[in-house]
Amino acid sequence: MKRIITSFFLCISVAVFSQANFQGKAIYQSKTTVDTDFGGRQMSEEQKKRILERMKNMLEKTYILNFTKKESIYKEEEKLEAPGSGRGFRFGGFAGGGTTYKNVKEGKLLESTEFFGKNFLITEKAEQPKWELGSETKQIGNYTCFKATLVKKTSAFDWRNMRRRNRDNEEKKDTSNVKKVTDEVEIPKEIVVTAWYTPQIPVSNGPGEYWGLPGLILEINEGRTTILCSEITMNPSDKIDIKEPAKGKEITREEYNKVVKEKMEEMRERFRSRRGGNDRGGRGFH
Repeated sequence: MKRIITSFFLCISVAVFSQANFQGKAIYQSKTTVDTDFGGRQMSEEQKKRILERMKNMLEKTYILNFTKKESIYKEEEKLEAPGSGRGFRFGGFAGGGTTYKNVKEGKLLESTEFFGKNFLITEKAEQPKWELGSETKQIGNYTCFKATLVKKTSAFDWRNMRRRNRDNEEKKDTSNVKKVTDEVEIPKEIVVTAWYTPQIPVSNGPGEYWGLPGLILEINEGRTTILCSEITMNPSDKIDIKEPAKGKEITREEYNKVVKEKMEEMRERFRSRRGGNDRGGRGFH
């Protein structure tokens, strides 16, 4: 039944989006939740509230996806800071505001990002994600969306899925799907990613690194992060110019992860030195 419905939407959509110069623009709202124990330190609810407010710029973001049938650019929307708000909380030296370029026809993925004041251009092959298509549907705005899931390996530097280690119960819990980041922090080895896509927009694309479904992805649920499309514009009056990012030192994903790991270890050693040698690294991740 799902295949019949999907084919029906594709037949309608192909006629609507068949023009060679088809373009689109989608706006996504990203929100991440975090542990509120902040490394186990005793804090009042008011103190936690103030810290979460400082972290808001990091936890709640707006992104814009400009796309054609084969290419896309996904970039964080630049916002002016409110007077007196400062620059807010940042994780380590990540400045954010990176740009992700995908060419689904050529299997190319580029990410232009900044890390501790240095610009990097991460290059990797955009391999077809191994989605498992489901029959469940839901409505997002005016679009009927279908569910798809995949199992994703996490990165040791993905702060969004980090959590405080509960060493008191470590002997009792199953640690087969958990990897240690520091003595204070751990992260699941794998997480289930849920996507909701609409065949009414027959573009195999979506937010960030996600693509490979028979329709535009309007929602992603990835661990503690939800990315939801709030607005779509088809063939906007202002022509979209999608170009590959060229800013930064060209580097592979593996090489970039090595750079990040070395910097994190350097920061941890500095932190331990300031604490008199006590290994209490990792609290900066919360």
